[in-house]
Amino acid sequence: MRFTIQSVLPVVLALVPATGWTQTANTAPVTALKVTVLSTMLVGASAPAGGIGEWGFSALLETNGRRLLIDTGARAETVLKNAAELGVDLSTVNELVLTHNHSDHTGGLLVLRREMMKKNPQALSVVHVPKGIFLSRLGPNGQEGNGLLPIKSEYERLGGRFIEHAEPFELSKGVWLLGPVPRVNPERNFSAGGTLQTPAGPLEDNVPEDTAVAVNATGGLVVISGCGHAGIINTLQYARKTVADVPIEAAIGGFHLFGATDAQLEWTAAKLRALGVRQILGAHCTGIEALFRLRQLVGLTRATAVVGAVNSSFILGKGIESPPLAR
Repeated sequence: MRFTIQSVLPVVLALVPATGWTQTANTAPVTALKVTVLSTMLVGASAPAGGIGEWGFSALLETNGRRLLIDTGARAETVLKNAAELGVDLSTVNELVLTHNHSDHTGGLLVLRREMMKKNPQALSVVHVPKGIFLSRLGPNGQEGNGLLPIKSEYERLGGRFIEHAEPFELSKGVWLLGPVPRVNPERNFSAGGTLQTPAGPLEDNVPEDTAVAVNATGGLVVISGCGHAGIINTLQYARKTVADVPIEAAIGGFHLFGATDAQLEWTAAKLRALGVRQILGAHCTGIEALFRLRQLVGLTRATAVVGAVNSSFILGKGIESPPLAR
């Protein structure tokens, strides 16, 4: 992963233009919130209540009685099995978000829809996605690399529908999908190699659609990132610009920093401090060593900067709760 603070952003970033969108949140902050991790690499407790680990991400967001699934993990049945093992009923969740096209975030979509619709025909029937998620991505071998394209038609055959969002959109009171996050800072939190097929011709695939969910909650913003390919600092700054200009109460999910250099982590930590980040639950591609370094550099503690595991959670007013191994 290449990075210099002074580097010029690649041409592909033009696919996500700077936006004139201004602060939009004008409703009362969310007062009850819980985020539960359903897919990530670490399993922090023993069976039968520990779940299954994988290279993937999924989390359930619950706010004031509303429930939203964010990403669906990698393997077809991981989230399904983990939810059952943890006693989480996903049949009452009608809507979900896919943060970007990669298969480690979209792999469980079809199985979850098929199984949950047996209990509730509307379960997981609406997918909110950022604009550009359906663009073709060709790998070095010329094969399609967009993990969502092979399953799109089957999901729609099952009665599901996709809604694309080019700008921030309020999914429910105080809960926002950010839309494609502009690349203001020169973060390269993505793995190079793919080629994005655009009307203007092939370009480097920097996952231009990458998005996150931001909640305007009591005490500050809670931001859930799938991989943070747009850059976790770009994402948090954009959340403050478009949702509410308040400190970040919690940053949760994947930040794609597992291969970050010391210089990258020091820069990221300085920005996190400036944003007023109070708690970090770093799962998936954040990286264990990266999380520990950020904890130290930002000035957080073992209670407020934690490696995310299956069944880790963040509860507004209580903080981060994790299985024993992740503490």
